[in-house]
Amino acid sequence: MFTGIVMGIGRVLTVTPLADGVHIAVDSRALELEDVRLGDSIAHSGVCLTVVARQGTVLEYDISGETLACSVGLNEPGRELNLEKALRLGDALGGHLVTGHVDGIGTVERFAPVGGSTLLEIRAPVAIAPFLARKGSVAVDGVSLTVNAVRDEPDGSCTFAINLIPHTLAVTTLKNLSPGARVNLEVDPLARYCARVLEYAGRNPAS
Repeated sequence: MFTGIVMGIGRVLTVTPLADGVHIAVDSRALELEDVRLGDSIAHSGVCLTVVARQGTVLEYDISGETLACSVGLNEPGRELNLEKALRLGDALGGHLVTGHVDGIGTVERFAPVGGSTLLEIRAPVAIAPFLARKGSVAVDGVSLTVNAVRDEPDGSCTFAINLIPHTLAVTTLKNLSPGARVNLEVDPLARYCARVLEYAGRNPAS
């Protein structure tokens, strides 16, 4: 479990093909690594990965083909990734609860300065459009953000808007975005559970 508060920015150093997926090495010197052990979970731009090896400040991971199919950025040498270690009991919950399980891939529609901030508009796929709501939470490449507006599109997808303050841009990879870029999206887990309850109640009205 994570909070969507980025602790540092890493960089993919190497990508080695596996039978089903890849093995990657990530320069993680931006993290405090004293307490990192094999088997620990670390989020990489919103994707929870398990540490399988360590060489100094370089952490290594095995990534399945399924994970690669539903996320972006993990198998690109040189790619910067937002890093966050798993939440521990007693840690501050500065963002919102994030599982590290990507729900879908969004496409940046607009990335432009507005006043002293930056407006980010993202087109979300049909499958997760119902879970995005004004003033709700969403994780974009692992960053906990607040949705300012949602516009439903004719094809069932939606476009949602976010206001990025300068600090967020300075400490995350979001500053590298531009129209056409693809990003990892994870909706608020509470929205998923609410949708499931309503779906179940609709199918079983006597329950």
